[in-house]
Amino acid sequence: MSTSTDATHAVDTGPASEDEQLGHLLVANGLISREELALALEERDKRGTNLSRVLIEDDLVSENALVAALASQLGLRFVDLAEEDVDQGAVDLISDSLARRHLALPIGWSEGRLVVAMADPSNVFAIDDIRTLTKADVRPVVATRASIQEAINRYHRVDSDAEDITAAASISFGADDALANVREVVEDAPIVKLVNLIITQAIADRASDIHIEPGEHDVRVRFRVDGVLHEVMRPPKNIQAGIISRLKVMAEINIAERRIPQDGRVTTTIDGRHVDLRVATLPTVHGEKIVMRILDKRQAVLKLADLGFHPDNMARYAASYTKPYGTILVTGPTGSGKSTTLYATLNILNEESKNVITVEDPVEYQLAGINQVQVNSKAGLTFAAALRSILRSDPDIVLVGEIRDQETARIAIEAALTGHLVLSTLHTNDAASTPSRLVEMGVEPFLVGSAIDCVVAQRLARRLCEKCRQPYTPERKELQNVGWDFELLGGGDELPTLYRAVGCGSCAKTGYFGRMAVHEVMTITEEIERIIVNHGHSDEIRQAALASGMVTMRQAGLTEVLAGVTSIEEILRVIS
Repeated sequence: MSTSTDATHAVDTGPASEDEQLGHLLVANGLISREELALALEERDKRGTNLSRVLIEDDLVSENALVAALASQLGLRFVDLAEEDVDQGAVDLISDSLARRHLALPIGWSEGRLVVAMADPSNVFAIDDIRTLTKADVRPVVATRASIQEAINRYHRVDSDAEDITAAASISFGADDALANVREVVEDAPIVKLVNLIITQAIADRASDIHIEPGEHDVRVRFRVDGVLHEVMRPPKNIQAGIISRLKVMAEINIAERRIPQDGRVTTTIDGRHVDLRVATLPTVHGEKIVMRILDKRQAVLKLADLGFHPDNMARYAASYTKPYGTILVTGPTGSGKSTTLYATLNILNEESKNVITVEDPVEYQLAGINQVQVNSKAGLTFAAALRSILRSDPDIVLVGEIRDQETARIAIEAALTGHLVLSTLHTNDAASTPSRLVEMGVEPFLVGSAIDCVVAQRLARRLCEKCRQPYTPERKELQNVGWDFELLGGGDELPTLYRAVGCGSCAKTGYFGRMAVHEVMTITEEIERIIVNHGHSDEIRQAALASGMVTMRQAGLTEVLAGVTSIEEILRVIS
């Protein structure tokens, strides 16, 4: 019986009799009831699939529990690689390609035998290959396909392979980093491999940005993962020109121009996955710095309900975006997920009966059924010029990528007052300061008060790793220092159980895995509109919003802390 499994193609149990054997095994282990087995077998026949897939898709049994039961039946040990103490020396005994081909990973030693985690321990060819290569007896243990793939990505990293490639590139360039022959540099095999390796590892590490930073003596490569930069390698200075030239060629940027910033785009395929990279160069005293933003198209199809809105905030926001006209502004610093929130909103509003047009700089994600306009300042197509043209194209809903100047702000506000739903972004610290920012840009206060319907301020906070988060009871003083509202968060005066970051193999020892958005939604009431028209201060607006029931970002964040999703330290890091 095969134990090869993942979330979509679980265990290939073959004919119905094997499915029934699996079912009886799970019932005997108390993982499902006889009634659940009967229903699952019926569903298997309806869907034309196997039992294991039905059990996993319908959340009757977790993939780990299923594989663990099968491993037990075979008399083998099941390992959760996210929690297992993996020996990097054992991992390095076989190549990345061999590990991926057989879905097998050496993880340590036991009584002189090499312990190998396998998705299919009955694969004698894999065992023979590993035994021949390592000259060691193999002791197979069982793990899920998904966990083995994740472990291969984690342990077969750029760090190990990059050393050899970097050395080869360094030798080929010698001591001089001058571009004597651009074509030779760009097409140099070690440089091409190194650049591809950096991009591949960044994607495997879930990075949002890659920073290539020339220094006085070397080049620093850093990845931004979950909003925090981590250094991954430092290639020697003499291959700096080769790395930068290769990236500029890939992004179709002028390779000879080093004095001014340039922008470009790379479209490539990594491990069968279509990837877009937005590339920006910046001249520095030690050479050109390159930053690559990795555009994950899956972000563009996220559901609004998955973005982490507090229930009260979600209700307020939904009341605004379902109106036929008005302005909705999403504010926050660069990289706070503003575009993701707007795209998720457009996915709800995008109906056949609506004409939806966007003007963006740049168009990051292409959305089906929506007319998207790319700003081109050199050709005279600015935000303001594009917005004027859009309003002559009979739109129902308009998305303006960012309000950057008075003209764009004025046209967007007037569009909302003439019966259009306008969505846009702005850089402010919180919701209450947004109206004042528009007034400072030169828009009349009475227009701001009349046109804006809702302001959403947001930040991105890291999620605690569920594999290693640690529960603890905080001291009352700690809660008081962060403004913990016992009445709002429930529990009376009892100290709550919270969680703190620890760090494990699954989260690269950071204690966090993935991110969530924390929001503050301010709807413009009559009181707030009056304050805006009277040139009121943002503090007055904030007090009026709180009086009308607005949940602040701090409060929304602490709600997630109470739910064990993130930590107090993380909320304090992202929310002032």
